[in-house]
Formats: sequence, structure tokens, C-alpha cells
Amino acid sequence: MKNYFEEIKDKIKKNIKLEKIEIIDNSHLHKGHKFYSPEKYHLQLKIKSIYLNSISRVNAQKIVMKILEVDLKTKIHALEINIEQ
Repeated sequence: MKNYFEEIKDKIKKNIKLEKIEIIDNSHLHKGHKFYSPEKYHLQLKIKSIYLNSISRVNAQKIVMKILEVDLKTKIHALEINIEQ
């Protein structure tokens, strides 16, 4: 079975022209929080994309969230998106 983070990268790469993507799992920082669940991830995406930098930050984040729409309902509890220059 493919690593879940690789699946996320593949989904984003299929839909957006990227120069670089990095996924950081910050789930361990949220243990003990009220709605913490070990089945759901707290992720930070660091994306370098000329395309995403050419549109507004809000629209860029909406595009990424639309791509991960199902994951946000099932496997991702929190998502931080950083679009790098």
C-alpha cells in the first residue's frame, strides 16, 4: 500500500504545476487537545508553485482544499497551507 502522504502529493501534482511540495505531520503536537484523534492528521503543506503564486493566496488555498476535499472530511483534521515564493 502506498504511503498516505505520497497519495496526497500525487493528488496535488496531478492538478497543479509544482516546483516542490513538502508535507509535515504535526499531529503529535495536538495530542491532548479536545478533538484529537489518532486516525486524523494535522498537516502542514509547503508548496512552491509559480502557478499558485500567480493567483491570490485565498484562491490558491481554495484550489488545494478542493483537491483534498474528501481527505479533509475523512483523514485530515487540520491543514496549514504555505505557498512559498
